Amino acid sequence: MDDHKTPLLSKDSSSSSSSTSSVVTSSLKWVLKVVMSMIFVTWIVFLMILYPEQLGDDFLTVVASKTFLGTTGSMFLIFSGPILVIAVLASLYLIISGEDKVFTKNKISKFPRFRLWTFPVLVDGPFGVVSAAEFLGIMVFSVFFLWAIYAYTLRNLDLLERFHVLPKNRSILLLEVTGLRLGVIGLLCMVFLFLPISRGSILLRLIDIPFEHATRYHVWLGHITMAFFSLHGLCYVVGWTIQGQLLELIFSWNAIGIAVLPGVISLVAGLLMWVTSLHTVRKHYFELFFYTHQLYIVFVVFLALHVGDYLFSIVAGGIFLFILDRFLRFCQSRRTVDVISAKSLPCGTLELVLSKPPNMRYNALSFIFLQVRELSWLQWHPFSVSSSPLDGNHHVAVLIKVLGGWTAKLRDQLSNLYEAENQDQLISPDSYPKITTCVEGPYGHESPYHLAYENLVLVAGGIGITPFFAILSDILHRKRDGKACLPSNVLLVWAIKNSDELSLLSAIDIPSICPFFSKKLNLEIHIYVTRQSEPRLEDGMVHKVVHPSVKPPRTNRCSMSVLVGTGDNIWSGLYLIVSTIGFIAMITLLDIFYIKKYNITTWWYKGLLFVVCMVASVLIFGGLVVVFWHRWGHKIGEVEGNGNDKVNLNGEETHNPSAAELKGLATEEDVQSYTTIRYGTRPNFREIFASLNGKWGSVDVGVIVCGPGTLQTTVAKEIRSHSIWRSANHPLFHFNSHSFDL
Repeated sequence: MDDHKTPLLSKDSSSSSSSTSSVVTSSLKWVLKVVMSMIFVTWIVFLMILYPEQLGDDFLTVVASKTFLGTTGSMFLIFSGPILVIAVLASLYLIISGEDKVFTKNKISKFPRFRLWTFPVLVDGPFGVVSAAEFLGIMVFSVFFLWAIYAYTLRNLDLLERFHVLPKNRSILLLEVTGLRLGVIGLLCMVFLFLPISRGSILLRLIDIPFEHATRYHVWLGHITMAFFSLHGLCYVVGWTIQGQLLELIFSWNAIGIAVLPGVISLVAGLLMWVTSLHTVRKHYFELFFYTHQLYIVFVVFLALHVGDYLFSIVAGGIFLFILDRFLRFCQSRRTVDVISAKSLPCGTLELVLSKPPNMRYNALSFIFLQVRELSWLQWHPFSVSSSPLDGNHHVAVLIKVLGGWTAKLRDQLSNLYEAENQDQLISPDSYPKITTCVEGPYGHESPYHLAYENLVLVAGGIGITPFFAILSDILHRKRDGKACLPSNVLLVWAIKNSDELSLLSAIDIPSICPFFSKKLNLEIHIYVTRQSEPRLEDGMVHKVVHPSVKPPRTNRCSMSVLVGTGDNIWSGLYLIVSTIGFIAMITLLDIFYIKKYNITTWWYKGLLFVVCMVASVLIFGGLVVVFWHRWGHKIGEVEGNGNDKVNLNGEETHNPSAAELKGLATEEDVQSYTTIRYGTRPNFREIFASLNGKWGSVDVGVIVCGPGTLQTTVAKEIRSHSIWRSANHPLFHFNSHSFDL
């Protein structure tokens, strides 16, 4: 970052006391970041460099023999301990940081700044579009795999020479020790496997990577982990077949040492998840993928039975954090949420406005997981939030494009509800059509990064425009209310197939949000209708059509639960810390008063007890925090709910405009004057970016893409190659992949 900066967003006015507090806060945050970085680097060095060597085993032996921790405790401390310590420190860091983020205005640099997390390095290939940081991570793991295979191969050959194995048994022993080493590498990969899929993960919030983007890391790690586990099992199968003892050994369940049958069950569950998660299967048979992936419970439990508590403690840290997140999601999703209003746009897209508590915070570009119980009790679908946090404290809106079976059923349910409202022929309230929804989330970026750039380029494909409505609304509200807001130039490029989709623009009323917005924000909207060569007669008015909306019965008067990992920093931190302390205390007491006292030596049983302690600590200690968290949220929600913000019949919170605004509404330019619609063509990003170089000059540019993979690849190629990005600061290039077509 540059040395000269001007703060743009801050909560308090500058004073001596606030300045001192800011210095202390910054110092504490710096110390925490240094400590977390040192722990992480040390942990990675041991995990990826030292452990495959003999030096790693020697170090573990010394720690186990010289301390009171024992073998399992030493393994847990070295492999899982750093993850949990970093998570605890991260929660403290977020608590100190508070809710408000400080953005700075950078002076134009003579040299380009390289953004590791956002600048695209690879745009074609099996990994899709890969940023510089992601490419660095891929290289680190690739080097680790090569080094681990090389180091373990040398140790295997040394082992064969040391025991002077007969030639006829040499190949069998080599297969078995090779299988053992491959299994260990798979466990080392599994250390990271569950970290990216914890939706409210404190670690993802620390580095500001949203869950929907981190899932690709889980996919990559899943492929690698299962490849090593499959080779691990194959080596043993081949070796036992040569010995002629395959059926005898594959069904063995030893009390001391590795229990084979649980490993077979775990591997079979993993293979089923792996095969059904392949892109082709997942794309055409998503429900098969979804339901098969619930076998992760079988996979983890039987893995613990297979390797025992000693080796399972290697992967326990990431799994424990996942259990924490999963339990919190379960608690939040049990609550039904009121649908304030629902309507269908002319293009067939549905808009749902859901009730939320006033103390629930979220950012633009957030998303939620939605369940409609009348359609399915098991299916959860992700949708981008189309409303800004500044639209109001009591609601959140989502746009849902009808593409698949679930969304078609939802449209039919809304149609039935609309017909029932108009006919008014239903006598019994119980027979009235209902929409019972449950919500998980919202999830998304920790900070509103779209406010960190003077110039924004928003590129959307189809329904991918949904999160950009939230961004535009957020910026316009800040401009209207005089809040600090960095973006001054916004270009929205939207590619759609047919002009019917133009009606989506009715989801945001720009002039009513910010009258005379053209004096405060330079906004351009370029729309490309790719499958029509000329406009239809009704296209000029399509987004002004008012379609009927329905207001489902609100019997329970419930809003979304505040029990979300991305919610209140203090409560989520307490949830993590108390559960972690409870788990360590529980496993310690179990070891002292049961395992050692009664001389429990059965490996698979100790592994089972380890898993039980993990789950029980979350249910007991974490559950206690959840109870108080829920009560606090309910109490605060009642207090803040007594404010002046009210929700109108359309699900929108009222705003009392000033006299100047009322006058402006009558004279404000229509947003169509800033909208250019081109038919029968696709956006030429080379020309678009070249024109920006002349309009905006060499300034910091943020590019946000939300759409299909082909659109992301096209934009990434132009960003990487175009001269505008070489003469200016490298842009933010963010993939927003949470607008799903279902």
